[in-house]
Amino acid sequence: MDPIAPPFPRDLGVVGAGRVGLALAALAEHAGIDVQVAASREPERIRAQVHAAAPGAHAATVEQVARSQVVVLALPLGKVRTLDAAMFNGVLVVDATNYWWELDGHLPQFEDLATSSSEQVQLLLPGARVVKSLNHLSAYALEELARPRGVADRLAVAVAGDHEADLRAVSALVDRLGFDPIAAGPLAEGMRFEPQTELFGADADAQEAREILDRFWDSQRGRVVGRARSREG
Repeated sequence: MDPIAPPFPRDLGVVGAGRVGLALAALAEHAGIDVQVAASREPERIRAQVHAAAPGAHAATVEQVARSQVVVLALPLGKVRTLDAAMFNGVLVVDATNYWWELDGHLPQFEDLATSSSEQVQLLLPGARVVKSLNHLSAYALEELARPRGVADRLAVAVAGDHEADLRAVSALVDRLGFDPIAAGPLAEGMRFEPQTELFGADADAQEAREILDRFWDSQRGRVVGRARSREG
């Protein structure tokens, strides 16, 4: 099946029942996508909040969510290590996590500027097909600023991954959720829209987002990353 043709994606799993995860569930449901949401708590303990945010979505176990066509990780990054990696073998996983040492504790692998956080997620879930996206908009933007295709003030969402079919699939998902997908290159390029970058938290349209990504290496953060990678090289 062509991944960018309707009815892709027909179902979506969200791991994480916080504000971001529930906002994504609501957007997906509004777009006509079947949605399941899982958290560290049992489905019965999140059912009410899932129903309140996205009435047609279902509370589920992580194992059930992992059977979805696409799975979004919307949980604290430190908790990715607690997932059963085998459940995600062969699964298209959208990494919407960000590293916050205040929340996750100091995790050296995520502080290494020679690699992106999503490359580390890929190492934690070696059998998954990881794509970085949906991490750099605020929860408010996800809740309130989705727009139909073609609207002038539609916000952009960057997408980075190593496989063309997966990039097309996630771009189609981003579009259906109400944002303009912007190709950012391979998974390593997810570094350009992590925390402390210009695009992170910016309400940028497609043209602005491309310009921000293009000038990353001339930014203060880009120079720091560039020096770190030069030393590794």
